Amino acid sequence: MKKWSKSTFRALQHPNFRIFITGQAISRIGTWMERTAVSWVVYDVTDSNFMLGLAAFCSQFPMFIFSLYGGILSDRYNQHTIVLITQIASLLQATLLAVLIYTNNYHIWHILALVTLLGIINAFDVPARQSLMNRLVTSTTDLQNAVALNSSIVNIARLVGPALAGIILSKLGASICFTLNAVSYLAVIISLFLLKLTPHKIKTKTRSNLDEIKDGINYLKLNKQLGILTIYIGFIALLVSPYITLLPDFAKDMFHGDAETFGYITSCIGFGAFLGSLFLAAQKETNRLTRVLLVNAVLLGISLMLFAYMTYLPIALLLTIITGFSGLTQSTICLTIIQTKSAPEMRGRMISLFAMSLFGMLPLGGLLVGLVSHAIGSSLTVFLEGISAVLIAAIFYFIRTKNNTLSQS
Repeated sequence: MKKWSKSTFRALQHPNFRIFITGQAISRIGTWMERTAVSWVVYDVTDSNFMLGLAAFCSQFPMFIFSLYGGILSDRYNQHTIVLITQIASLLQATLLAVLIYTNNYHIWHILALVTLLGIINAFDVPARQSLMNRLVTSTTDLQNAVALNSSIVNIARLVGPALAGIILSKLGASICFTLNAVSYLAVIISLFLLKLTPHKIKTKTRSNLDEIKDGINYLKLNKQLGILTIYIGFIALLVSPYITLLPDFAKDMFHGDAETFGYITSCIGFGAFLGSLFLAAQKETNRLTRVLLVNAVLLGISLMLFAYMTYLPIALLLTIITGFSGLTQSTICLTIIQTKSAPEMRGRMISLFAMSLFGMLPLGGLLVGLVSHAIGSSLTVFLEGISAVLIAAIFYFIRTKNNTLSQS
């Protein structure tokens, strides 16, 4: 057990990484409080699944539009400086949202505009923050562990944040959730100032942005391993992951609950995701990751099909733990392989292309789920998403077996 613990948490021996994830943990709790509160406020005001899908679209689609340019900036400039700027901008966005809700002087389009702004900020934040991970961990052998542990911190927040948000929403109101999120950004900003990093050499710009984008796309085309994973996560994001969009509807109509019920459902997903990230952190053999990816896609599909028609809340919560566990591995494994297998000079662009696939398809999937569920109901929609997960796993297993392009990951 002691040996397993040392292996699982080995990246924590790096001081910069410890400082960074401490700030991340606090900030991410606030982020998940805001996400939960936004979904509940939108659904509570509009009582519309389509509006839930639209809110998801607004928060995530900017990643598709701007993340590739964000990756170029990450490859060219100091990632630490970029992350600091994006976190300060996120603090200002969160503060404005809190003020609007507190004064009760807003319309739905105000909320949609602000979550869109946060999506634009994240398009520059994600490639830089993920690329920064390579500077926080001085040993390349600990990078995979650092990525998994960072995911575990995010998922602890995904466990705690929605539960707190559900309680606060029902007792104190949405404005308190948004205010606490704004305050939480101070933690990650302080942690960024405390990091002691080696000087970053700024690369001289010798080519146009368009040429650098073309280089990134050509690199992805030539590297079939990374290319197939990027396509895979796009299909998962489009057809499976948007089930989360419909959770407020399940909480309110299927389980006859309130904001607390919604918070508990979302927290159980976070708990499962946390367990999944610990599981991945303990993995030493990278050649098992693709196999785990596809097996968990099947597990995700089965759990969604069962959840779709489950009316007994305790069993439904157990199923959401399974969906969180299996769903987390989809993005984390793909990101881990991309980070470890990309050339250093291409890493930011590869992460941004991954983000484009993930966050480009998620909002489109959210809109699709909103429209489909409006026509056939939330339960059947989630059931079909479960079937999609199983089919995607089967198709990519066939591709993997035929081409043998992923077997080395």
